[in-house]
Amino acid sequence: MRLIRTVRAAVFASSVLAALITPTPASAAPAAPGDTVTVPVREAFEALPVKGESRAGYERSKFRHWTDANHDGCNTRAEVLKTEAVDAPAQGANCLLTGGLWYSAYDDAYFDSARQLDVDHLVPLAEAWDSGASAWTAKEREAYANDLDDPRALIAVSAASNRSKADQDPSTWLPPYEGYRCQYVTDWVADKTRYQLALDPTEQAALSETLSRCPNEPITVTLAR
Repeated sequence: MRLIRTVRAAVFASSVLAALITPTPASAAPAAPGDTVTVPVREAFEALPVKGESRAGYERSKFRHWTDANHDGCNTRAEVLKTEAVDAPAQGANCLLTGGLWYSAYDDAYFDSARQLDVDHLVPLAEAWDSGASAWTAKEREAYANDLDDPRALIAVSAASNRSKADQDPSTWLPPYEGYRCQYVTDWVADKTRYQLALDPTEQAALSETLSRCPNEPITVTLAR
């Protein structure tokens, strides 16, 4: 059960954020893609760029998924389902998963069929596009859409909760289960940090308000950009 998800994420492009990383010698260069850093979530939040967002040109097909990166017959969705199962499902031909048990943190509920679940991009594809991914290459967007290196980037949740969320950010949607909301916004900040995605002003205000009621826990982030 992954109620608390290990966070590993994205680029600290500014020297301001680099100064927040501990321990960091004064002479050290700013963090670069591939580096792993640790910083309190509120400082990571404050270091994210803030600017208006644009949906112009967005198509879901511009984020190719679900892929089978290791060619084992199971695509990204199936890999997440296998990893996050409370009770492991049986795996048949073509990675067909039967049986098993999953916990949906969004709505604090258990499900005994993979068909009842969606694998959610914590920061939705459209939101990623709006806040920086529109400038990425097709390969970079594919990597984002199938990110199995950050265990927080993709999460198995009930289909109903995922479809309720759709492409909304925390200014208009938070998990129905209030006990998961602090983890959700902490993971949101970590995921945006991993990819150096911007916040829009409304999103920034909503995150600030929610984080003010949450522990200022350190997040460990492996920078993707």
